[in-house]
Amino acid sequence: MLFNSFAFIVFFPIVVACYFIMPKKVRYIWLLIASYYFYMSWEPKYGLLLLGVTGVTYLSGFGIEKSKKEGLRKLFLVLSVVLCFTLLFVFKYFHFAYSSLQSLAGLFGSGLSDPSFSILLPVGISFFTFQAVGYVIDVYRKDVEAEKNFFRYALFVAFFPQLVAGPIERSRNLLKQIRGIENLRIWNFRQIQEGAVIMLYGYILKMIISDRAKMVVDAVYDPAVCSEFKGFIPAVATVLFAVQIYTDFAGYTYIAIGASKIMGFNLMNNFNTPYLATSIRDFWSRWHISLTQWFRDYLYIPLGGNRKGKFRKYLNIFIVFAVSGLWHGAAWHFVVWGVLHGILRILDDLTSGLRTKIYGKIANLNSVSFRIWQILGTFFFVCIAWVFFRAESIGQAFGMIERTFTNWNPWVFTDGTMFSTGMDFKEWNVLFVALLFLLVCDICRLCGVDLKQKFLSQGWIFKSALFVIGVMLVLVFGIYGFDYDAASFIYFQF
Repeated sequence: MLFNSFAFIVFFPIVVACYFIMPKKVRYIWLLIASYYFYMSWEPKYGLLLLGVTGVTYLSGFGIEKSKKEGLRKLFLVLSVVLCFTLLFVFKYFHFAYSSLQSLAGLFGSGLSDPSFSILLPVGISFFTFQAVGYVIDVYRKDVEAEKNFFRYALFVAFFPQLVAGPIERSRNLLKQIRGIENLRIWNFRQIQEGAVIMLYGYILKMIISDRAKMVVDAVYDPAVCSEFKGFIPAVATVLFAVQIYTDFAGYTYIAIGASKIMGFNLMNNFNTPYLATSIRDFWSRWHISLTQWFRDYLYIPLGGNRKGKFRKYLNIFIVFAVSGLWHGAAWHFVVWGVLHGILRILDDLTSGLRTKIYGKIANLNSVSFRIWQILGTFFFVCIAWVFFRAESIGQAFGMIERTFTNWNPWVFTDGTMFSTGMDFKEWNVLFVALLFLLVCDICRLCGVDLKQKFLSQGWIFKSALFVIGVMLVLVFGIYGFDYDAASFIYFQF
């Protein structure tokens, strides 16, 4: 069930209405039923997979807490992590690994037959697997107590707003709120208003900006015709993909946060103006924050972090980013994307002192112009890496980059060529205005201006009228009529 579907528009109010009126003691049961219905609306049989990951990690957490011997505690931890990641490998990475072995065998003159079965990738499997594994590790570290109530824990893993595309919640936040669900504030009108505004902002990002940018990106990155586009056209398409993936993923996150807020739950923020970052390191403190923190706490630090010398520090950073690339997709171009960010992150750290000295001699490091220069430089390298993320192969990515930096053709902006890339004049104007809106919102947030609270502090007539206008803008300018694959959120595939 998609957030931007008629089914969800019917589903969500029914869930919330029943949640508000039913007895406090059974609210979590109702949300659990609703969450499994939400997930199984894609493919009913994969509800068993979700239940399996839940059962394994629940029993492991319980076993870890009850075990007195460290060896037994570690055994429960290892078994649960291995079982969960084995399921993840089978469903997400088996065909990737097998095809890679086929290619390797081909280099040595032998061959492997194609597997006789195919597996449909369960939506959101990486998200709920990481969330469940994180819980087990937290119990092992004694950061949280194991949840005794299976149904409460099952709701933590399956909570429908953030189930399929995050944020990847920690047990210290979401599970703690589920444990105290009887004490959550509901029927709080301001809280409901805040949640509705956040959801509306998410819908604006997704349906007006992301889905509109997608039309150009898909047209230019189509493997069948991408070689026909050179210079500014692939450059514009790459920038629009940066816009698309940000507004698509952040749009989902804001809808999830808003929907949860209406029901009294507070999810963590997953984005903080990432394209206003001044370095690659800064970018990753603002982009997909929940995943960055997960890798920091459960991979980077266990590998040794920065405690074992600079070489180990940079090796650990490289490993984390390579794994992050693989987490995003079972293909080598995703791995290259992660590796590129790892290299850029290491170079950022290695050259930080030198760059500060050089910049200090030629510019005012505290000036707005210098900050803009840093932002543009960071955005440039992020966009280069996005080419590998969006392309369907490493070869196509290199081809796109080569064609971008050859045959510059600035006249495409005036001769109508850009209108042949998926959007007409009206659509380009709508996108341009929407991007200005997004930029203003992000700049305000960067400067510490909370537009949401300013909106909520207005009189009810003004804010009601503004909210209705926002809804009307989504209804009028939102993109409709796509099939499921086109309308779904990008991170569903991860």
